[in-house]
Amino acid sequence: MSMRTELGKVRGMGAAHEGTGHFWQQRLTGVFNLLLTVFFVAYVACHLGADRTAIVASFKNPLIAFGFAAIMLNSLWHMRLGLQVVIEDYVHGPATKLITIILNNVYAFGLMGLGLLAILKMFLGA
Repeated sequence: MSMRTELGKVRGMGAAHEGTGHFWQQRLTGVFNLLLTVFFVAYVACHLGADRTAIVASFKNPLIAFGFAAIMLNSLWHMRLGLQVVIEDYVHGPATKLITIILNNVYAFGLMGLGLLAILKMFLGA
């Protein structure tokens, strides 16, 4: 027999015991995507018609490099979270679900690594 109330027993306890955190991560990354999109659109508007060397040279500015890294990381994290929800909702076999979640993570983190490498390469001038 427990002395806890019914609300105390269920608060923050979904099926995976982490649903609230996942929900808030999705919402926060979505809001940050909106804010970072303003930076991206402003960057594109300022560099319309610029050649490749001018674009690469602009990445020498730490704010530009950091901004693009933030856009990429935030967007890919948001994508990973969204795809995980789709996988959890629509893939029913436990083995298939595990494999697809692992592939989702490998894909997202692989793209993050490649994107950071490209930004770092332009920032350092290699």
